[in-house]
Amino acid sequence: MSASTPDHPPSAASARAALPVLGTYLKPLWPRALLMAALLLGSVGLNLLAPQVLRAFLDAATNHDVNVGVLVRLAGVFLGVSIAVQLLSAGATYAGADVGWAATNRLRADLARHLLGLDMSYHKDRTPGEMIERIDGDVTALSNFFSQFAVRVFGALLLLLGALVMFWREDWRLGLGISVFAVGTLFALNVARKPGVEPTRREREASARLFGFIEERLTGLDDVRALGAGHHTLNAFLRVQRDFYTRARAAWLARSTVWQLSFFLFTLAYAIVIASAVGLYAAGAITLGTAFLLYQYMTMIDEPINQLAQQLQDLQKAGASLIRVSEILALRSDLPGGERPVPVGALEVRFEHVQFAYGDASVLQDVHLTIPAGHTVGLLGRTGSGKTTLTRLLSRLYDPTSGAVILGGVDTRDADLHALRERVAVVTQDVQLFQASVRDNLTLFDPSLPDARITEALTEVGLDSWLAGLPEGLHSSLPAGSLSAGEAQLLAFARVLLRDPGLVILDEPSSRLDPATEAKLTAAMRRLTEGRTAIIIAHRLDTVARVDDILVLGEGRVLEFAPRARLAANPRSQYAALLRAGAHHAEEVLA
Repeated sequence: MSASTPDHPPSAASARAALPVLGTYLKPLWPRALLMAALLLGSVGLNLLAPQVLRAFLDAATNHDVNVGVLVRLAGVFLGVSIAVQLLSAGATYAGADVGWAATNRLRADLARHLLGLDMSYHKDRTPGEMIERIDGDVTALSNFFSQFAVRVFGALLLLLGALVMFWREDWRLGLGISVFAVGTLFALNVARKPGVEPTRREREASARLFGFIEERLTGLDDVRALGAGHHTLNAFLRVQRDFYTRARAAWLARSTVWQLSFFLFTLAYAIVIASAVGLYAAGAITLGTAFLLYQYMTMIDEPINQLAQQLQDLQKAGASLIRVSEILALRSDLPGGERPVPVGALEVRFEHVQFAYGDASVLQDVHLTIPAGHTVGLLGRTGSGKTTLTRLLSRLYDPTSGAVILGGVDTRDADLHALRERVAVVTQDVQLFQASVRDNLTLFDPSLPDARITEALTEVGLDSWLAGLPEGLHSSLPAGSLSAGEAQLLAFARVLLRDPGLVILDEPSSRLDPATEAKLTAAMRRLTEGRTAIIIAHRLDTVARVDDILVLGEGRVLEFAPRARLAANPRSQYAALLRAGAHHAEEVLA
């Protein structure tokens, strides 16, 4: 589908496509960037002035008629200039970090939002660890780069140009020679930089796979231990780690070419400048202060180019990350949202000759039925009969291969996607709880909901006494694993009540509960489904003992769909056969 990211070298086109990402996030921060530029200009100007003051000091100190007062004043000026340079440099560094982190934090938020909006088929092919590396790892590489790159590179270029101007002022021949050297060095370093981009991209891919592997194995730690698979897991980890190490080492070697070349070229350049300065001083053509000045300005050529060399290595990392980020942002969902609102209140549900397949595997075949608004439906069927797929079409995690799914008279493909998912609530067997407060777990971190409404929802599902026992009420921490399965399900019901949807889908809500807890849950289910359309997926018949209609699926087809009382009274119906056989043998009867 369109949301795929093939593992191939980035083309020049993909690299160019990454550049607009920079403009999008840096352009709104231009006032801060302007402040940073002003601070840098001041710092560089004073940096270039300092050697001039030092030359005057040395020439005055070596003069036979030494004036101590002049030396003191020059020393004071030099000290003041040096302090000012440090202060301006610190200010520019702070401004640059502010710009870099502000831009990349916006990018991180947009990237997370974009990934959450991609289709389920994209997420099914990737582990959460890979997603973490994409959202945090790649963007952190950009954050580190942008928070320093502008200051160091822009400042280094200004300092380099200023030092070259000073060389031209002292002697045009020196200026010409150093200018040719600087341009040649920058060109050579840029050429040496390019081979490092692709190995760095492969390193980031290997890092994502490593994070994905670790996350997946930690999630399944109980099974790994119970089945004695620790040794095999460790061997697999070492293979993934070896691949990451190999790619990281290759990337480092490719990037190190830049500073190795820089070190060699500047060793040669220093030798030439020092020899020239010593020769000119010995010939009486320049003073000792000027000789020292030439050395100082050479360091101002060396320092910015070394900075550029280091930043070019970071540029290789950032370039690879930026390409990966831009590839993600370029992905588009195959389920574009419409604009039609979904009606309020209980929703009528219609499946009009719906077919659905995962690739070549057919899952639903000609499903055609209508669930009246406000009805509760018990959905029965063997594992693999298409029950879960049917409900996923309702929340539009997928679109039907053919046919249409209609909610409240609106085709799901024409509905506003956000509004649709607000109106359809799904409660699964495994309730996701966060290590956060009770309030945040219920509101999903929405601060706008009042505490009174949240407390009311907990009371409606029978958790008022549980809430009263918490030390800080709604603001009590809810550590992962601190709730029973029944309490977790009731919390999920309270979440749904806070949203007030028109359609509720319950996926086997009582499958793991003891009879006492199940009775409490059943009461909460009645409150939850009151005034709403509800679909309850069940294997235990007690769960659907009070629903209005029964829908039985088999191999993706509707085997029967009718009022529960009518099917129960019909001895030939599959539902009646289930009642006779008992819930424990439901799978065999449905076969």
